[in-house]
Amino acid sequence: MTWHATLALDYTLQAGKTVAHFRHDGPLRILQSLYPEGDAVCHNVIVHPPGGLVGGDTLDLKFSVGAGAHGLVTTPGATRFYRSTGEPALQRTRLALEAGARMEWLPLEAICYSGCLAENRLSMRLAPGAELIGWDVTALGLPAAKQPFETGSFSQHIEVPGVWLERARLQACDTLLLNSPLGLAGQRCMATLFFVAGSKLERKRRQEALDCARQLIEAHPLCATAGATSPDGQIVVVRVLAPVVEPAMALLRQVWQAWRAHFWQQAASSPRIWSM
Repeated sequence: MTWHATLALDYTLQAGKTVAHFRHDGPLRILQSLYPEGDAVCHNVIVHPPGGLVGGDTLDLKFSVGAGAHGLVTTPGATRFYRSTGEPALQRTRLALEAGARMEWLPLEAICYSGCLAENRLSMRLAPGAELIGWDVTALGLPAAKQPFETGSFSQHIEVPGVWLERARLQACDTLLLNSPLGLAGQRCMATLFFVAGSKLERKRRQEALDCARQLIEAHPLCATAGATSPDGQIVVVRVLAPVVEPAMALLRQVWQAWRAHFWQQAASSPRIWSM
């Protein structure tokens, strides 16, 4: 049996409070809204009761953030793409922010099990004045459990239409790409953190974000396989390769905390679900 599940969540600002309204079909849910930082920022957790995707499954997620609202979205655990017998599994996420909106898209990692046929798509549309901090973390296989990514494929698509596009297709059989120093160099976790603005960033603000990220990278054990760049005046990106998820995620969290303070003058409030 395959699932086609949908979830739409809309954030609006009402009397100084960010309020979340959602609709769903199939096995996708949003847990109770939390306000650990006060009314201005609404924290939500996406729950997918089946725990993973098999061949033929599709998860469609749509999030909109109204003017002045600030939403933070995460997950309680990894998204798992399991082995497929023929059909691909698709997760498609679309984020839309109105002018003056803020969003933090912070799901835990996606794990590609050996034999999966997986596609993970993320599209972000931001009006002028809107800003977003997000990340995308992918693990190929489970090296610590001695379950390598030996067969199957994974496709990734990250896009800000007309501004930034990254696409990748990884085949488990492509050992040259997976193991070459010009490819993944034997690493099995790919992590990307991004700050996206709806209009061009001031040069000083963008450069300070790069400098901040680079200082944290230089002091981290993954300094040789991580870097910060700005592919467009609206985008700042940190990319990390690691053997497993945990050190990559630790570095992303450090930069996320620093960027939150730099861009928004807000201390980072880690979602409660991360410590459970």
